[in-house]
Parts: sequence; structure tokens; C-alpha cells
Amino acid sequence: MGATNPSKLARLKRKKRIRKHLSGTDQKPRLSVFRSSKHIYVQLIDDVSGSTLAAASSMEKVVRDQPKFESKVATAEHIGKILGERAVEKGVKKVVFDRNGFQYHGRVKAVSKGARDAGLVF
Repeated sequence: MGATNPSKLARLKRKKRIRKHLSGTDQKPRLSVFRSSKHIYVQLIDDVSGSTLAAASSMEKVVRDQPKFESKVATAEHIGKILGERAVEKGVKKVVFDRNGFQYHGRVKAVSKGARDAGLVF
């Protein structure tokens, strides 16, 4: 694994345990969330073909050009909406939510709320 930080090791163990039961297809892709201390990254992944169908992150020019959000949670919700809109454009309505070992709380929960608001079902 290469990680020496105990909390990171614990998250990676949780991630492995969760991923045993989750898989995305082209009809129902996996919505994977990764959060760092500053940014949030979201992808729609088809695990059968091994391809990313859509992605959004707080590093994108579209997000950076907007006025500053009041919090990282507000940014995360906006990222979820962006990804949801991109998914609906590609004809994806249903997804499997992969929290990637992170607690379903705060920014991770905000991403799912934004995606649901945009029309995704999970």
C-alpha cells in the first residue's frame, strides 16, 4: 500500500472492504468520491470496461472562476451538481455510490446531495 499514516491505512482498508461489494456498469456506473484536505474529486466509472464516463473536481477552471464558496461543503455540493448534470447529458440516471472509505458525512454527503439534486438516483 505504501502508506505509513495510520488513518490513511485505515481508510484504505475500509475502501478495500467496501469495493468487494460495489461495481459499476455502463447502465449503472460507480460514483467514486475522493477528498483531500483542500479539494474534492468525483468520477463516474464503468468497471466492466475500465473507463471513466464523467468527472468533476474543485480544481476545474469552471469552479475556480466562480466566486469563492462559503465552505468546502458548499463547494462539494456544487461539484456533485456538476457531475450530475454531466451524467444526465450522457444518459446516465442511476449510479452506485462509492464513498471510497470516507465517512458519509460532510463533504462526501454534500456531493451525493448535489448529484441527487441534479437528477441522479442511488
